Amino acid sequence: MELDAHRDARVTELKAEEARDLYELRRSLDPLAASLAAQRRTKADIADIREAAKGLVALRSNPGYEELLHHRRFHAAIYRASHNELLIETLEGLWDKADRYRRLALEVERAPEERERKDAEHRMLADSVIVGDSDAAAAVMRDHIDTSLGAKAAWRLRKPRD
Repeated sequence: MELDAHRDARVTELKAEEARDLYELRRSLDPLAASLAAQRRTKADIADIREAAKGLVALRSNPGYEELLHHRRFHAAIYRASHNELLIETLEGLWDKADRYRRLALEVERAPEERERKDAEHRMLADSVIVGDSDAAAAVMRDHIDTSLGAKAAWRLRKPRD
């Protein structure tokens, strides 16, 4: 959304380039956050991750606000466990910007096996951070981003090549 001084608010269009840029940034930064979280997590962080993971399920098309919020809380718990404030702030900003693209990807119903894979990825991500396996945490997060709603939106919006 753009807000001009003394003018009306207007929703900006979804752009293939922005979707791609968001995907590329998250593909680099989310695994870094997961790796750092596995290295730096505290007992309080572990409790937060476990709490955020409770009842977390892969998003269906047209999810409610609470479902979206629950998903965000889980990822935010991983980000916070990295204890890198600039990285946390950056990823939170990217998450906000990517929400519009997630909604685009959610217009197409995901197959049950795809949702099951996402549920498994969330469990593996939480487990790898909790046990302190930074390499596994980064790898799981990278795979998670590669098949994310943001990646799907970037693919849907891309322009055909000449």
